[in-house]
Formats: sequence, structure tokens, C-alpha cells
Amino acid sequence: QVQLVESGGGLVQAGGSLRLSCTTSGRTFRRYPMGWFRQAPGKEREFVAAISMSGSGTYYADSVKGRFTISRDNAKNTVFLQMNSLKPEDTAAYYCAAADAINNYYSMGQYHYWGQGTQVTVSS
Repeated sequence: QVQLVESGGGLVQAGGSLRLSCTTSGRTFRRYPMGWFRQAPGKEREFVAAISMSGSGTYYADSVKGRFTISRDNAKNTVFLQMNSLKPEDTAAYYCAAADAINNYYSMGQYHYWGQGTQVTVSS
């Protein structure tokens, strides 16, 4: 079982930045492709970004491309989401997810483990 814990959310003004972190225990973190998803009130959960096991492959939703950066530190069992130039429409609960194996990084159904989420609120 993989337990994921997100942190780093908060309230920020439009144009500001936040850095989300997702940490897991265990020595097998490097074996998991990782993703970030978000869910705004009244909306479905959507893909934000993902990263391959080694970190060499990264994938982004069009809505965040050029503003968000996903990275990972396998030595620290942590994946990050650096969010710059934040917009009010980025307001959502952000969830970290891990996959045992993956064919489609963009698909929520490919991920087996989920964190509890961290709230990001961007004021205009």
C-alpha cells in the first residue's frame, strides 16, 4: 500500500506562485509514475501533470503548460508541482497520485493510489 501526503497549498493572489509537494513512505517510490490532478467545486477531477519513474518524461494539461512544472526527487520520495502565474481558474483541490504501471499518463483511471488533497485558492 502506498500512502501519499500532499502539502503546500494555500491562498495566493493571481500571478503568484505556489509549490506543492507529495511525499510517500517506503523504498519503492522510484518505481511509481506519479501524477497531479485537481478538482474544482462542482467539476470533475482533471489531469494536471505527470512524470515518469525516472523523471525523464513529463506531461502537462494544455491549461497549465508553460506555467506549471512537475519534478521528482526519488532520494526524498517526493514529487513536486511548481505553479507559477496562477490564475483564479486554477483554484481547486490538488491531488497527488501514483500508478503501479501506466499506459496513459493523462487518464485518472490509470492511477492506483491517491492522496487526500491540498487546497489551492487563487484570488483575483
